[in-house]
Amino acid sequence: MKTIAAQPFDFSFDPARTALIVIDMQRDFIEPGGFGAALGNDVTLLKKIVPTVGRLIGAFRRAGLPVIHTRECHKPDLSDLPRAKHARGKPSLRIGDAGPMGRILIAGEPGADIVPELAAAAGEVVIDKPGKGAFHATPLADILAAKKITHLVFAGVTTEVCVQTTMREANDRGFDCLLAEDATESYFPEFKKATIDMIRAQGAIVGWTATVDQISSAIISP
Repeated sequence: MKTIAAQPFDFSFDPARTALIVIDMQRDFIEPGGFGAALGNDVTLLKKIVPTVGRLIGAFRRAGLPVIHTRECHKPDLSDLPRAKHARGKPSLRIGDAGPMGRILIAGEPGADIVPELAAAAGEVVIDKPGKGAFHATPLADILAAKKITHLVFAGVTTEVCVQTTMREANDRGFDCLLAEDATESYFPEFKKATIDMIRAQGAIVGWTATVDQISSAIISP
């Protein structure tokens, strides 16, 4: 077992049973012209963490540990898009509409892909998910079981929506979960802070948090 200096207390983990999950670092959320911008958000807030997420991914790759990427997107015929989700809010472009990077949040379209700087390496798992959480209607649980994973490190966007939802799903399934504080972001900084506080409240009720440097030094050390 190894230990990461985390909050609210040290996070102990077995590297052989640990994986990184990078949530939804997609062009539609991070680049101008995508769904995030269509909702009226400042996408530069998310763009700024790309190098930090890249450092974390690099550390896991150097350590030979699994990296799993997720993308929130839907089938071209929208058969996996609930009416309530499609109707939510008042974006200038809705899911499935044609945008500057192709149809918004549709699998196979340029905007739904991961930003080039964080593209999956050969052999890394990429999961397309129709919901906020990465376990819903995906093979993620089976993939983790096959790899005998018990501990998960999380990065990605947005902190309070898809990242937190997936962490809570994982927590309910018995995984020990750690969030990389500086490798996650929200369009609303106050939401990120509140989510981090909620995650590690009451003795890590959902999970732990630590910085990329703390995580990287622990997984790379002999």
